[in-house]
Amino acid sequence: MMAPALCKSGLMAAAVVLALRGANAAAPPPEMRATIHYSISMVGVPIGQITWAIDLSAHAYQASASGKANGAMSILVNGEGRVATQGTINGEQVTPTFFSSNVTDDGETTGLQMTFENGSVKTLRTEEPADKNKRIPIRDEDKMNVTDPLSAMLLAAPEGGPLLSPARCARTLPIFDGQRRYDLALSFKRMDRLKLDRGYDGPVLVCAVVLRPIAGYRADSVLVKYVAGRPGMEIWFMPIAGAPVIAPGRLKMPTGIGTLEIEADKIDWTSVRAPAVSAPAHQ
Repeated sequence: MMAPALCKSGLMAAAVVLALRGANAAAPPPEMRATIHYSISMVGVPIGQITWAIDLSAHAYQASASGKANGAMSILVNGEGRVATQGTINGEQVTPTFFSSNVTDDGETTGLQMTFENGSVKTLRTEEPADKNKRIPIRDEDKMNVTDPLSAMLLAAPEGGPLLSPARCARTLPIFDGQRRYDLALSFKRMDRLKLDRGYDGPVLVCAVVLRPIAGYRADSVLVKYVAGRPGMEIWFMPIAGAPVIAPGRLKMPTGIGTLEIEADKIDWTSVRAPAVSAPAHQ
């Protein structure tokens, strides 16, 4: 419902980022796929959509998101693309092993693939952006102790622990999408309720969010100008049908030019085989 790799701002897939039958995960979930559809709007005007599919088992996950945004109000999110990730779930740790993205923005397509080892980037294959020299350089340390934008949106809890706990918000998400490195600083804001057209009607955990760009951005980035450091951003997290994770149902992002919202409107469920946790063989 937010994903940096799906738009030039770097937040539609982090921002992508989901029915749901309970707030606890007392037993391992069956292998299942949640397919969530999100609508994107700017100052109340529809500008795009995202579809996020998440395959979950007790200790592994695969996720992919595809989206598109355009129109007169799409200054912060503009373009189309697809991102995918996979990894493991162990207690409160959601750890990616592989991430890929393919994004078209302003007529140019950029693709990249990353593998992770022990929470840090092990390999990175990417096309060089046309404006590389105008970006804040990425250092080796910017690729250490990070996660990808989709995995970052899955917050886990210890087995048997409450998922919708204010403690889930007490964290900073260190994200690297292959081009940009940034933090999302979360803190507890309130409990609320969310009702979708289909798939979920229940409580949600609302975390306040502050975007902190670190590297890989252009000095004249619209995202940095209108979003970074500003108060008022929220992510509404909801549980996923007995799974040990919660995921975004809504993103609210006030900016200097209006409010961007990415909101789930329906969720569908299917049974799948247990997701793998290793990188694709060709990697």
